[in-house]
Amino acid sequence: MVNLLSTQRLTLRKLTTDDAPFILGLLNTPGFLRFIGDRKVRSVKDAETYLINGPLRSYHENDFGLWLFLLKSGEPVGMCGLIRREGLADVDIGFAMMPAFEGKGYAFEIASAVMEYGRKKFALKRIVAITTEDNEQSIRLLKKLGLIFEEFIYLPNDEEKLMLFGNRKIMDN
Repeated sequence: MVNLLSTQRLTLRKLTTDDAPFILGLLNTPGFLRFIGDRKVRSVKDAETYLINGPLRSYHENDFGLWLFLLKSGEPVGMCGLIRREGLADVDIGFAMMPAFEGKGYAFEIASAVMEYGRKKFALKRIVAITTEDNEQSIRLLKKLGLIFEEFIYLPNDEEKLMLFGNRKIMDN
């Protein structure tokens, strides 16, 4: 599998249906369920369907999407990527990782690299992020990435109030 990018400790590559067992675990962690949402992925088959209808479709339609990030040893850590989401004018960055890897700086390392990749490879002038008000870890990471809170929003067909983070300076360039 071809790596899209490498950082000091991590590599990033496209997801495939072979990653379904890992995705099944990731999408059912307490943090994913609480802060991102229940995607109703309860089996490897459900995870394959999620991959086909989500990241793999996004690669085809947008040339980007959620990607798998791994330790240099090859052990999968989580997902991070760029998402074109209904209800957002700009592409947003999304990330999730297995709890065992939290607190080691991996999320910042990969998210920084993904944002730079998005700007260079896809000429994205502005990348935003959304999160819930109670997701303190995500909010800290977004601020560390240089994003600032802009406003509360609601995505189409969703009643949950979300915080939109962006970087107005990028938008104004």
